[in-house]
Amino acid sequence: MNKRRIGNSDLNVAPLAFGGNVFGWTIDEPTSFQLLDAFVGNGFNFIDTADVYSTWVPGNKGGESETIIGNWMKKNNNRDKIVIATKVGGDMGQGKKDISKKYILKAAAASLKRLQTDYIDLYQTHWDDNVTPVEETLDAYAQLIKEGKIRWIGASNFSPERLAASVAAGKKFGYPVYQSYQPEYNLCERGVFEKSYEKICTDNHLGVITYFSLASGFLTGKYRNDGDLSKSARGARAKNYMNDKGFAILNALDDVAMQYRSTPASIALAWLMARPAVTAPIASATSISQLNELMKSTGLQLGEKAIELLDEVSSK
Repeated sequence: MNKRRIGNSDLNVAPLAFGGNVFGWTIDEPTSFQLLDAFVGNGFNFIDTADVYSTWVPGNKGGESETIIGNWMKKNNNRDKIVIATKVGGDMGQGKKDISKKYILKAAAASLKRLQTDYIDLYQTHWDDNVTPVEETLDAYAQLIKEGKIRWIGASNFSPERLAASVAAGKKFGYPVYQSYQPEYNLCERGVFEKSYEKICTDNHLGVITYFSLASGFLTGKYRNDGDLSKSARGARAKNYMNDKGFAILNALDDVAMQYRSTPASIALAWLMARPAVTAPIASATSISQLNELMKSTGLQLGEKAIELLDEVSSK
């Protein structure tokens, strides 16, 4: 499998990341282990998580996903074969987003403990708090890199202005520079990234790691009417796409999937992988059959006509 480099870092990853938001939420630890074993057993190496996964579940306090991943790596003694991306800045009970230096240093120590590792490959600013000077945040990362606790940094959920300012500050003052940006981006949600972020990413060689790559499951094709929304804990969000544009995209995915003897989910991910700016989409699975469907996307090379069709219906 051809690996892709994240930005200007030395992190080389398979073109699909496993989204760890489901660990400790919709799947338990044994099932998580089974899926991670299958994922890595098929040549994949990139796992994305966050400290706040999954605070929204009753009884959870955050860190559940990192804990499961840490237990899995310890059990398999495979830390050196895995690229771990986690995030900081979300509300872990402090009542606000926080990317101050003091908070980041504390949060990084907690993530390292849960992951049972000495270092994090890609440490990402999950949310901007819009008040901390970008230099302060980068200074925290500089200290963590110097201490060997993180290797590279990335960002997510920034305004275009704050992202550009962060990259500029890193280059100007010698701070670490973000190597990746994680946007919401998929066939249903193209406009914001393409209009406001894509040029920043390509001009500064930031790897793009997309979240909600399947539009909260809508692009799998399993949500075709209101009655389908109860099929998953994430179904409610898919309702946002049940409109003329969304169904036109599903029809196009069905057509292309038939042509390639594939599935809508695999085609939707292959479309993302074919985008010049995208390094790797993130996608989650809760069963081996789902995971197999996602992994097959990396073997698809969509032709020009298929891409043109998907571009056309998704750009309206």
